[in-house]
Amino acid sequence: MEQQRWSASRKGRRPASKRGRLAFVGLVPFLSVALLSCANRLDLEGPDQPIAFSHKTHAGQLKVDCQFCHLYARRSASAGVPSVKRCMGCHEVVESDSPAVRKLQEYWDRKEPIAWKKVYDLPDHVSFFHDRHVRAEVPCQDCHGDVGAMERVRQVKDLTMDECVQCHRQQKASVDCLACHH
Repeated sequence: MEQQRWSASRKGRRPASKRGRLAFVGLVPFLSVALLSCANRLDLEGPDQPIAFSHKTHAGQLKVDCQFCHLYARRSASAGVPSVKRCMGCHEVVESDSPAVRKLQEYWDRKEPIAWKKVYDLPDHVSFFHDRHVRAEVPCQDCHGDVGAMERVRQVKDLTMDECVQCHRQQKASVDCLACHH
């Protein structure tokens, strides 16, 4: 005799419908994709970069200030990435024989910028202004985490609107929609 599947209903026990089983079967792949999507938003390792740059060494051990390399952070919306010239300012003499610095030297010789991969990428309808946050003395670590402990920078916060609004309220900053959205 064929075994029947049963499910609960308000009227008692009844056989589970094919439609219900199909909905469940269809829901599993959807939830799997949704979970993977969320997990990928907070990359545990950070993207592979064209040159193995250690924030742990530079920001951590050597205590190089964020704004020494990301010099646009205090005067524009974008923090920017350091130019090859900025990096070579130190590395013409420091660690010049290391593989990463030799690769940097190749970019310098070709007069080619390094195509660093973005770690944080907000939606197009959101404007984030590094300069406003620097002027308000918001520590870089509030959004970027302890970069000085990271060999390779990774996204540590999922900078959602809710997180940003909570922070703005705590800091008594504007929560006007047009402050961040255009």
